[in-house]
Amino acid sequence: MSTAERDRVAELLGREPMGEFVVVVHRPGGEPAVLRNEPLLPDGTPMPTRYWLCDPALRSAIGTLESHGGVREAEQAVGAAAIAAAHAVYAAERDAALPAGHRGHRPSGGVGGTREGVKCLHAHYAHWLAGGEDPVGAWVHVQLRDRGLMPSVPAVRIER
Repeated sequence: MSTAERDRVAELLGREPMGEFVVVVHRPGGEPAVLRNEPLLPDGTPMPTRYWLCDPALRSAIGTLESHGGVREAEQAVGAAAIAAAHAVYAAERDAALPAGHRGHRPSGGVGGTREGVKCLHAHYAHWLAGGEDPVGAWVHVQLRDRGLMPSVPAVRIER
């Protein structure tokens, strides 16, 4: 990653990134949209959030969705079993990125560190945009589109 891209991510976050990451989803014009974080910060602190949404327009749109009951709606629409499966897949991918032989603290939970249910639509959407099989992220995408909240130039979803 270039210094300019890292600086742009810091600007989008409003702070310096705490750990190592790569930009895995860009807006069509090249702006960073989703980060994939390493599972440990440089000091060994666990980082449970593997995918981080840094696109301000998408963060704002999803914040609006959350403020209108979106978390509860997503849980009802997607169902507990599908959400639990998404958490398991997310945790397995994150944990597979731990250094070989790591014996210290480990990240816990699934999407965004959540053990069950939905805590943050932003984290699920970031996971889905990065190509994850996340039914909550897919639900968020449909809601943003159908409710007229989708930014005019959405991020480009990465297919794995």
